[in-house]
Amino acid sequence: MSTTDSLDNSHLSKRLQGSCDITPETPSVKELECILYSGKSYMNHVDEVWPNLFLGDMCMAHDRHGLWKLGITNVLNAAHGKTHCQGSHAFYGTAMDYYGVPANDLPTFDISPYFYPSADYIHEVLNTPGARIFVHCAVGVSRSASLVLAYLMIHHRFTLLDAIRKVKESRWIFPNRGFLKQLRTLDIALHKQH
Repeated sequence: MSTTDSLDNSHLSKRLQGSCDITPETPSVKELECILYSGKSYMNHVDEVWPNLFLGDMCMAHDRHGLWKLGITNVLNAAHGKTHCQGSHAFYGTAMDYYGVPANDLPTFDISPYFYPSADYIHEVLNTPGARIFVHCAVGVSRSASLVLAYLMIHHRFTLLDAIRKVKESRWIFPNRGFLKQLRTLDIALHKQH
């Protein structure tokens, strides 16, 4: 690497660092995306992102034995009825309770009506002794991650930024831009309540 390359990389690094400066209020979508891009980018099929709360993909959702080994008692499918994510009460039987959210992973899809019902479902499960919940969509980074972030914000008073940082300790996530805007709106509304 030449000295010029080194200087260019140093300059680029400083520019990127500066572009990720976070304002004290709810960060912009661009700032949130900058944070989401950072950190580890590999994914497992499932990760525990909060005590007894697992976030993952459809491969894990289709592995009933794997879920049983994890001690999962409840499944929240954020892609209910979508291609390759057709979980149901019949699929899991009496061993696990199933909750379906028919969300599309599109920036134009309004996932916000599912924030409170999903957060309440997760909260109820996690307040049940011995219960463990698996939240998933197709890949486990956008729809399901958005619902987990909303849960942390609604029931644990995390800011959106703190919720993202908490989940990113265990799993790479990347809610689409439309979901980030809706989570920002939730964040602002929750700030006003406190």
